[in-house]
Amino acid sequence: MAFDDPESIRELFSIYGPVSVRRMFGGHGVFADGMMFALESDGELYLKADDLTIPKLAAENSEPFVYKAKGREIALSYWKLPERLYDEPDDFASFAREAFGAAQRAAKPKSGARKMKKARKPEPKTSKSKKPKRR
Repeated sequence: MAFDDPESIRELFSIYGPVSVRRMFGGHGVFADGMMFALESDGELYLKADDLTIPKLAAENSEPFVYKAKGREIALSYWKLPERLYDEPDDFASFAREAFGAAQRAAKPKSGARKMKKARKPEPKTSKSKKPKRR
Protein backbone atom coordinates (compact mmCIF):
# COMPACT_ATOMS: atom_id res chain seq x y z
CA MET A 1 0.00 0.00 0.00
CA ALA A 2 1.57 3.31 -1.06
CA PHE A 3 1.29 6.42 1.07
CA ASP A 4 3.32 9.08 -0.64
CA ASP A 5 1.23 12.23 -0.28
CA PRO A 6 0.69 14.25 2.90
CA GLU A 7 -3.11 13.96 2.88
CA SER A 8 -3.17 10.13 2.71
CA ILE A 9 -0.55 9.98 5.50
CA ARG A 10 -2.58 12.35 7.72
CA GLU A 11 -5.71 10.30 7.03
CA LEU A 12 -4.00 7.04 7.99
CA PHE A 13 -2.68 8.56 11.24
CA SER A 14 -6.05 10.16 12.13
CA ILE A 15 -6.88 7.14 14.34
CA TYR A 16 -3.71 8.00 16.34
CA GLY A 17 -4.41 11.73 16.51
CA PRO A 18 -3.47 14.91 14.68
CA VAL A 19 -0.13 14.84 12.89
CA SER A 20 1.73 17.20 10.63
CA VAL A 21 3.52 15.93 7.55
CA ARG A 22 6.59 17.65 6.14
CA ARG A 23 8.53 16.98 2.97
CA MET A 24 12.05 15.78 3.71
CA PHE A 25 14.82 13.99 1.81
CA GLY A 26 12.56 12.87 -1.03
CA GLY A 27 9.97 11.52 1.41
CA HIS A 28 7.93 12.83 4.32
CA GLY A 29 8.41 13.14 8.07
CA VAL A 30 5.39 12.55 10.33
CA PHE A 31 5.29 14.74 13.45
CA ALA A 32 3.16 14.99 16.59
CA ASP A 33 3.77 17.73 19.13
CA GLY A 34 6.76 18.86 17.06
CA MET A 35 8.47 15.47 17.32
CA MET A 36 9.14 13.23 14.32
CA PHE A 37 8.03 9.67 15.02
CA ALA A 38 7.41 8.23 11.56
CA LEU A 39 8.66 8.70 8.02
CA GLU A 40 7.56 7.88 4.51
CA SER A 41 9.99 6.89 1.78
CA ASP A 42 8.99 5.58 -1.65
CA GLY A 43 5.41 5.09 -0.48
CA GLU A 44 6.39 2.94 2.52
CA LEU A 45 5.85 4.04 6.12
CA TYR A 46 8.37 3.53 8.90
CA LEU A 47 7.91 4.01 12.67
CA LYS A 48 10.53 5.28 15.14
CA ALA A 49 11.93 2.32 17.06
CA ASP A 50 14.19 1.69 20.03
CA ASP A 51 15.21 -1.20 22.30
CA LEU A 52 11.69 -1.37 23.75
CA THR A 53 9.82 -1.46 20.43
CA ILE A 54 12.19 -3.29 18.07
CA PRO A 55 11.33 -6.78 19.40
CA LYS A 56 7.63 -6.21 18.71
CA LEU A 57 8.35 -4.90 15.20
CA ALA A 58 10.78 -7.75 14.48
CA ALA A 59 8.10 -10.25 15.55
CA GLU A 60 5.91 -8.70 12.81
CA ASN A 61 8.67 -9.37 10.23
CA SER A 62 9.41 -5.67 10.01
CA GLU A 63 12.84 -4.40 8.97
CA PRO A 64 14.77 -1.18 9.58
CA PHE A 65 14.83 1.68 7.12
CA VAL A 66 18.12 1.51 5.23
CA TYR A 67 19.50 3.93 2.65
CA LYS A 68 22.71 4.06 0.66
CA ALA A 69 25.16 6.92 0.92
CA LYS A 70 28.72 7.11 -0.35
CA GLY A 71 28.77 3.44 -1.26
CA ARG A 72 27.58 2.08 2.08
CA GLU A 73 24.27 1.20 3.70
CA ILE A 74 23.04 3.20 6.67
CA ALA A 75 20.24 1.90 8.92
CA LEU A 76 18.11 4.39 10.83
CA SER A 77 16.07 3.81 13.96
CA TYR A 78 12.86 3.59 11.94
CA TRP A 79 11.24 0.25 11.12
CA LYS A 80 8.77 -0.58 8.37
CA LEU A 81 5.12 -0.47 9.33
CA PRO A 82 3.84 -4.07 9.39
CA GLU A 83 1.42 -4.66 6.47
CA ARG A 84 -1.43 -5.94 8.63
CA LEU A 85 -1.65 -2.62 10.48
CA TYR A 86 -3.02 -0.84 7.42
CA ASP A 87 -6.25 -2.82 7.95
CA GLU A 88 -6.28 -2.84 11.76
CA PRO A 89 -6.76 0.75 12.96
CA ASP A 90 -6.68 0.03 16.69
CA ASP A 91 -3.43 -1.93 16.44
CA PHE A 92 -2.04 0.76 14.12
CA ALA A 93 -2.81 3.45 16.73
CA SER A 94 -1.07 1.35 19.40
CA PHE A 95 2.08 0.98 17.27
CA ALA A 96 2.00 4.72 16.47
CA ARG A 97 1.80 5.57 20.20
CA GLU A 98 4.77 3.29 20.87
CA ALA A 99 6.71 4.97 18.04
CA PHE A 100 5.96 8.37 19.56
CA GLY A 101 7.20 7.03 22.91
CA ALA A 102 10.42 5.86 21.24
CA ALA A 103 10.90 9.35 19.76
CA GLN A 104 10.37 10.90 23.21
CA ARG A 105 12.88 8.55 24.81
CA ALA A 106 15.43 9.31 22.08
CA ALA A 107 15.03 13.05 22.72
CA LYS A 108 15.76 12.74 26.45
CA PRO A 109 19.38 12.85 27.62
CA LYS A 110 20.79 9.48 28.61
CA SER A 111 20.63 8.77 32.33
CA GLY A 112 23.85 9.63 34.03
CA ALA A 113 24.74 12.10 31.31
CA ARG A 114 25.74 15.44 32.67
CA LYS A 115 24.65 18.73 31.28
CA MET A 116 27.46 20.71 29.78
CA LYS A 117 28.16 23.83 31.78
CA LYS A 118 29.07 26.99 30.03
CA ALA A 119 32.64 27.99 30.59
CA ARG A 120 32.98 31.15 32.61
CA LYS A 121 34.33 34.15 30.85
CA PRO A 122 37.84 34.97 31.97
CA GLU A 123 38.06 38.12 34.01
CA PRO A 124 39.72 41.00 32.23
CA LYS A 125 43.34 41.50 33.10
CA THR A 126 44.06 44.77 34.78
CA SER A 127 47.45 46.24 35.24
CA LYS A 128 47.29 47.51 38.80
CA SER A 129 50.87 46.78 39.63
CA LYS A 130 53.25 49.45 38.48
CA LYS A 131 56.62 48.71 37.08
CA PRO A 132 59.44 49.72 39.37
CA LYS A 133 60.93 53.04 38.42
CA ARG A 134 64.47 53.07 37.16
CA ARG A 135 66.87 55.06 39.19
